[in-house]
Amino acid sequence: MNKKDLKRNFWMLNGSFAKKGYDWWWHSFTGIEEKTGKEKSFFVEYFTINPALAKDNGGEEPILGQEPFNRERKFKPSYLMVKCGWWGKDAVQLNAFLPWKDVQIKNDKENGFSLTAGDFFCSEERLNGSVEISKEDAKNHPEWMSDSGSMTWNLTAEKDIAFNVGYGAGGFFRAIKAFEMYWHAQGMKTRYAGTVIANGKKYQITKINSFGYADKNWGRNFTSPWVWLSSNDLISKITGKKLENSVFDIGGGKPKIFGIPLDRKLLSDFYYEGKSYEFNFSKFWTLCRTKFDCTQNEKQIIWKVRQETFRYVMETEISCNKEEMLFVNYESPDGEKRHKNLYNGGTGEGTVKLFRKRIKFINKLPKKGFVLIDEIEVKHAGCEFGEY
Repeated sequence: MNKKDLKRNFWMLNGSFAKKGYDWWWHSFTGIEEKTGKEKSFFVEYFTINPALAKDNGGEEPILGQEPFNRERKFKPSYLMVKCGWWGKDAVQLNAFLPWKDVQIKNDKENGFSLTAGDFFCSEERLNGSVEISKEDAKNHPEWMSDSGSMTWNLTAEKDIAFNVGYGAGGFFRAIKAFEMYWHAQGMKTRYAGTVIANGKKYQITKINSFGYADKNWGRNFTSPWVWLSSNDLISKITGKKLENSVFDIGGGKPKIFGIPLDRKLLSDFYYEGKSYEFNFSKFWTLCRTKFDCTQNEKQIIWKVRQETFRYVMETEISCNKEEMLFVNYESPDGEKRHKNLYNGGTGEGTVKLFRKRIKFINKLPKKGFVLIDEIEVKHAGCEFGEY
């Protein structure tokens, strides 16, 4: 449901998560190149991991879990990683690592979180930074898990619509660290504005056409399978009009609570022109049921999701060209890199169908029927799928 919560967007690495935990803020958006008018979709992520383990090397340098020296000594990762890049046929991800001694994170009840580290900054309303990785460094440092290239960003963010997943990420379940992976989308529809310079080319980001998204995940490990789909570039196939006040967000896979897996569960919300249609397995009273399938052929990854409650049905089918995607890289708090084929994209397209259930009487006998609320054309979809 559309309920913003600054506390859910706070930095969460306390208690046991300080020694075995990650927390990140993700941003994705689209811009237009100044000289050519061509479009490109970008992402920026501020990823923190295991702050209490910084003492293992004195806190002077980031501890990279994939570095041979650290693996031999069983050092777990501890750092701020700033990940940025873009999608398309020239898809790139760039990773910069900073030690905890250079990182300041504040949780403010009035204004939300803020992160400062050198030239990097991130808050509820602003993000900026710059990463440059040479071809030589990318080749010589596989532990960086990075491509080569450069990207600089200076952006403001207006988070219009949120996806609050409910009590599962509420204060009580956060305090007892019940789930292995938590999720909150403070801005599943976010309007970004500013500039990006990517490999020397300047892009303008505007509120109207940024098709922006902002969320966060935190916990002690990653889900497998891993599913995410979201877009606010939506056009009604019935009316032909652009849906200006709409966005959908689907995420999950195989959540674990107290170490017990809940197989093939997804959380989703379709905020359709001011009304929320939520499909949330944790709200058992809605009788939510989900079926999903992620397949691939030589050219595409294809997601098919069907969710229903006792009142509504949502059918989603999205595809994304593999040549425009990348394998996004993370290492877990225990130092392992389990997701080696986590497809990540921002140029997905497809359709969403939204139905309302209705009981009809045929020969005086009740029969379940469906009324189509809308069929929607989807573009600029953020999408992920991976399984280990």
